[in-house]
Amino acid sequence: MKMRKYIALLLFTIPSLLFAQIQETKEELIAQVKANPSSVETLKTIQRVGGYSPDHKELRTLFKGLDKSVRKSKEGKQFNYYLKRLENSSIGKKAPAITQLTPEGEPFSLSDLRSKYVLIEFWASWCPDCRRENPNLVKTYAEFKDKNFEILGVSFDRKLEDWVAAIEKEKLTWKHISDLQSWQNAAGTLYGVRAIPQNILVDPEGIIVARNIRGEELNTKLRELL
Repeated sequence: MKMRKYIALLLFTIPSLLFAQIQETKEELIAQVKANPSSVETLKTIQRVGGYSPDHKELRTLFKGLDKSVRKSKEGKQFNYYLKRLENSSIGKKAPAITQLTPEGEPFSLSDLRSKYVLIEFWASWCPDCRRENPNLVKTYAEFKDKNFEILGVSFDRKLEDWVAAIEKEKLTWKHISDLQSWQNAAGTLYGVRAIPQNILVDPEGIIVARNIRGEELNTKLRELL
């Protein structure tokens, strides 16, 4: 990835939001990983290689190249768990089950939308890139909501009032759920989400058919499927 940009990226050792400015190119980051196989800090660099759209196979290859002492460390075991979650939520896999609460406090599950194409959108009211993406989602939803398509917003918010205010202000009229645990959101952990916005497109049989497609790419995909 040549373009330099800011991303809301959770490094595995930091429980709160970190705005990380990625100044290096992807190739430079990979070179750093290969040059420092014995440092636990290199795990952070591997995650930066993944950015918004991590490829579990690519990251696994880099992880395997680290010294055994790093892979077997506490941080290495945590990172290995993250990679497994990424693999289990990759294209072609059955989407892991999700049940969290709506803004009204009622439980709602991904399975409640079975028989539809569902875009699981991981976002938060405090995430600038998420808020910039919302108008595009509003347009997509308007075009496809009556064609067997639904969006399930999974919020990384911690404050209910901030979450609800963003939904109302931007007229996000699809389904919304959260456990209000910010980066510790259980669904986010299950899907290996450490940067937002991210999304997962699930077919009516519950199989993941795309990950992190947006804008016109998403619309084109939905027109093909629907």
